[in-house]
Amino acid sequence: MAVRKKKEESTTALVEVHRIERAILWIRKRRVMLDMDLAALYGVPTKVLNQAVKRNQERFPPDFMFRLNRREKEKVVTDCDHLSRLRYSTTLPQAFTEHGAVMLASVLNSPKAIEVSLEVVRTFLRLRAMFSSHVELARRVDELERRHGGQLTQVFAILRELLEPARGKGKRIGFEAG
Repeated sequence: MAVRKKKEESTTALVEVHRIERAILWIRKRRVMLDMDLAALYGVPTKVLNQAVKRNQERFPPDFMFRLNRREKEKVVTDCDHLSRLRYSTTLPQAFTEHGAVMLASVLNSPKAIEVSLEVVRTFLRLRAMFSSHVELARRVDELERRHGGQLTQVFAILRELLEPARGKGKRIGFEAG
């Protein structure tokens, strides 16, 4: 019985992590999550989440939260299947940075909000670590190529090919609004 419960908890956590990763978008050169996705994760209606933000505006400066403009909204609706229901909404969604998502947990102040906010932070940290490790690896390959370039030309060509997605030429998570 205990093994079954542990497996169910593990599966639930994995689903939550996947939902969080899918919900993190790249907008205005920042990783953010939209109010709709955070409300679903925290188990509250989007309207309730936005009312809590409105009552606590001083806790959400521009580096924690911003409202999407019409072009950004159209772009997320086009690029993200799970946001298709935003297409007919007259309200522009709000985007929360990692810090804004954590602040939401304190404003909503429910056990589920606190639990989910921890997973949101962990997911943002994993993404940050993945990005920085790719950058560090690319820097080291550059250094090795400068030192031993003539001797290992083929090896460096293969390494460059493998590092291309890490340097921004591959598929990115989210999108960047123009």
